[in-house]
Amino acid sequence: MKVVALVQARMGSTRLPNKVMKPIGGVPMIELLLSRLSKAKELDQIIVASSVDERNQPLAEYVRKLGYACEQGSENDVLDRFVQAARNHQADMVVRITGDCPLVDPGLVDEAIRRFKAANVDYLSNVTPPTYPDGLDIEVCTFMALEQASRETSEPFDREHVTPYLREPGRFKTAAMQHSQDFSALRWTVDEPTDFAVIEKIFQHFQPRTDFSWGEVLDLQQQEPEIFHINQHLIRNEGAAMGTGQKLWKRAKQIIPGGNMLLSKRAEMFLPDQWPAYFSKAKGCKVWDLDGNEYIDMSIMGIGTNILGYGHPEVDDAVRKTIDAGNMSTFNCPEEVYLAEKLIELHPWADMARLARSGGEANAVAIRIARAATGKDNVAICGYHGWHDWYLSANLGDDKNLAGHLLPGLEPNGVPQNLRGTVFPFNYNNYTELEALVDAHDIGVIKMEVVRNMGPEDNFLHKVRKLATERGIVLIFDECTSGFRETFGGLHKKYGVEPDMAMFGKALGNGYGITATIGRREVMEAAQTTFISSTFWTERIGPTAALKTLEVMERVKSWDTITQTGLNIRQGWQKLADKHDLKIDHWGLAALTGFTFQSPNALVYKTLITQEMLAKGYLAGNSVYVCIDHTPEVVAGFFAALDPIFALIKECEEGRDVMSLLKGPVCHGGFKRLN
Repeated sequence: MKVVALVQARMGSTRLPNKVMKPIGGVPMIELLLSRLSKAKELDQIIVASSVDERNQPLAEYVRKLGYACEQGSENDVLDRFVQAARNHQADMVVRITGDCPLVDPGLVDEAIRRFKAANVDYLSNVTPPTYPDGLDIEVCTFMALEQASRETSEPFDREHVTPYLREPGRFKTAAMQHSQDFSALRWTVDEPTDFAVIEKIFQHFQPRTDFSWGEVLDLQQQEPEIFHINQHLIRNEGAAMGTGQKLWKRAKQIIPGGNMLLSKRAEMFLPDQWPAYFSKAKGCKVWDLDGNEYIDMSIMGIGTNILGYGHPEVDDAVRKTIDAGNMSTFNCPEEVYLAEKLIELHPWADMARLARSGGEANAVAIRIARAATGKDNVAICGYHGWHDWYLSANLGDDKNLAGHLLPGLEPNGVPQNLRGTVFPFNYNNYTELEALVDAHDIGVIKMEVVRNMGPEDNFLHKVRKLATERGIVLIFDECTSGFRETFGGLHKKYGVEPDMAMFGKALGNGYGITATIGRREVMEAAQTTFISSTFWTERIGPTAALKTLEVMERVKSWDTITQTGLNIRQGWQKLADKHDLKIDHWGLAALTGFTFQSPNALVYKTLITQEMLAKGYLAGNSVYVCIDHTPEVVAGFFAALDPIFALIKECEEGRDVMSLLKGPVCHGGFKRLN
């Protein structure tokens, strides 16, 4: 019988890219692995089984130069890759070794092969159950069994991980190789940077020898345990249960502070340890993750950026034409003039506009202009207005100031202390509180969201307008979130209150970066007395996307559609709550609708909904940012999937342990530092 070792290796590891070619003492890890494995006496041939992905060409070429065969097959269907490689080399027995196990022990490999032959089975391993350190994994099977598995299973998990089907009870004759002591908690494999650091130290300890046995490594761990501490928190075979996006998120948190660029898109805000985190494509109200799984987005829809749905063809075509014509030059793009004119046309009270690319920038621009116009520093705010120093300074001295406007737990670290006492939050619909701030602090600017979670009461907005006019205060409406949701323009048009300035963002470009600050001439011209300027505010894609987005919105009256859909969703939640005798509170604009269970376990229930709906092909929680592609059919399917989860929550309200239903931690409800 020809015994062939197939070493599964590729360059595209999600958690530690190019790991098999990373040098240890100047020698690529794959070479050290192959050198150690070549000392196994029971092997007739060693073959590296890689994929056809072009990233693996350097690996394949290097392996072949070392004198080993390298077969390249499917990137994701690794079972087929193994079958083809084994068939091409007439293997009768296959020994599976993974490229992340550089401490592979040839003596253990020989022992596994001899036991396999003696047991007369189809499959033998030392991983079911594991008793050897993680990183000494050996699996042996007949080619016939491997080929049969490939014919019979179509499950992606089986095909990606090669051998799960062989281990299913009753299908094949199997045997296990176990050690007399359980060392399975020891971690000698390489999946993450800390793993690689441990392996480096092991080879450094034994250099120049590379043929040390696993027993010698075990002695080293007992004598110098500090070498091994840094990766012992990692879970054995964790990657087998993780999607590609989860692996990439784990990697991202090591190299990007917080893991990403936007708090609201952190996996921990949705479903810690389970959220797919990254997308490969998006269209309409659907998103596909990095593993090709399709989801209907009944969640935040890009944080409210895509009223027209993801990838609207007209908007995207306009952007493509801009790319073909050139996005940037020494000259200015004419589209910025056309967009400024359109926004002023929609808001006759405004005379001038400045463009930016993010909501935080637009808020900072507006504050700078308003302060320049009034000559006063102090600002009264109500709502969420971005991350810049001017806003977060409200938390200097009292970290609870913004808790009701933004997120609990925010520390103003890095914000200059001399900004203390320049920004004063007030609560929506509390006119008396605002009037007191104006009386006490010489307020020059009032900045507020027109509506966030509730509408105005007792002519609140009109009173604020009157106060600002009488006191010579610049009134700014932050419409970055609310704009174009209920009217064709700012939400303030619905209430008949005109500000001195307003900002628009999020939905303005249907997923492309563009924001605008508009205002009265006497205020906006103050921009000429200060410095407000940025290179990429002059690129062409943002204004182009905004112009086409506004054109489509006006034609289809998108604000009417999403408002009605949002009201229908709100009604659907209430019907489910009534059906299952649950109490919920509603909040937000109709097109940004959300609800909260009246329960101490509200955040846990939100996590449970996300977990269960994800398994059903939905991105969902307790809020929906509506787009025009959320058709009645989509909404009906959403509620059909949600109904049994509300029933489950009712059981928990009556005593069932909700934590036992969760497969991971509870989602975050505020700002938390990520480790």
